[in-house]
Amino acid sequence: MHSEYPIIIIGSGLAGYNVAREFRKLNTTAELILIANDAADFYSKPMLSNALAKNKTAKDLPIANADKMAKDLNAKILKHTRVNKIDPDNHALYTSNNEMLNYSKLVLALGASSITLPISGNAADKIFTVNDLESYAAFREAIAGKKKITIIGAGLIGCEFANDLVLSGYDVSVIGLENNPLDRLLPEQAAEYLKAALAEQGVNWYLGQETKEINVVDSVFNIKLESRTELENNTSSAKGITLEADVVLSAIGLRPNIQLAKEAGIEVNKAIVVKQNLETNYKDIYALGDCAEVAGLFLPYVMPLMNSARALAKTLNGEISNVTYPAMPVLVKTPSCSVVVAAPANNIEGEWAIKTDGAGVHAQYFDQNGKLQGFALVGKAVEDKQALTKELPAVLV
Repeated sequence: MHSEYPIIIIGSGLAGYNVAREFRKLNTTAELILIANDAADFYSKPMLSNALAKNKTAKDLPIANADKMAKDLNAKILKHTRVNKIDPDNHALYTSNNEMLNYSKLVLALGASSITLPISGNAADKIFTVNDLESYAAFREAIAGKKKITIIGAGLIGCEFANDLVLSGYDVSVIGLENNPLDRLLPEQAAEYLKAALAEQGVNWYLGQETKEINVVDSVFNIKLESRTELENNTSSAKGITLEADVVLSAIGLRPNIQLAKEAGIEVNKAIVVKQNLETNYKDIYALGDCAEVAGLFLPYVMPLMNSARALAKTLNGEISNVTYPAMPVLVKTPSCSVVVAAPANNIEGEWAIKTDGAGVHAQYFDQNGKLQGFALVGKAVEDKQALTKELPAVLV
């Protein structure tokens, strides 16, 4: 019924562009439109957190600009264009250019946005987040000639930026709510090894601390912290810790971009809810990447995205395909201390078997039947990644 309309992809990040590339391997002629609210440069967003030590600027990171991608993909790319509304019943969408476009199939590759902290003080609008080329360029400009950088957030992105900045000669402090970095991914011994290794490089850790207030006075940030233990016990002292910094970077996580879908009546939970074939509750509308929750799984990493792109390309070409996920260990980009983790599924009961020595931490998670369900390898132990990955069950079959 709608086959005369183009396939439209909203988003030009890794998800959007990889769906387009995989689709073009199968179909070279179907009309294809990509809509991007930025310049639509093709680059790998995960590179942002380790580009500084490699001396890569925001201009160095793109692999191709929108014009080259349009040519390579035989596609029309609408740059600096925002989609204001989706009308699923009429297979239509409306853009910020006051244009109505019909689609045969619609792909939501909307990505995720940085979570902003509701912090008191006069510096709320002077805290940086890095989630795209533009914000990375602004951050690079801000830290030029500066020395003391404070990062709020000790998760994956916070740790990667801390390592990158300290290797680039900066005095780096990291504030985290939990008592260890990567607390959600690593068992305690593995997290402590990473913490010690980055401390040896010069990272200053302020863990178990909540950022209460940030003020800037004469270009110097004053960051007031409060112990999480004191907060939970209602025994907070007026003293606390106050840090000084030249630049503050917030890296507390990303939130899936779901508002556009929600307003269209598309089912959302933590992210856009899709079936295993990546279709939403509306026919011909699909989602993948950081904005999608696939068959109940929310996995905002590159490997799930690439598997989704290949499966969705087949579906867009008329061969309905379910995405499957093999075991997909996550490599944390902290070159001062190698980390690879394959987190066990949340519903798996079991326990960690952990070996620690001076060269690293080797942690395996076994279920109650003695079957390997996950692992965390730190330091020299990462050499076992390939062998252990072969033992893991698939994530989604």
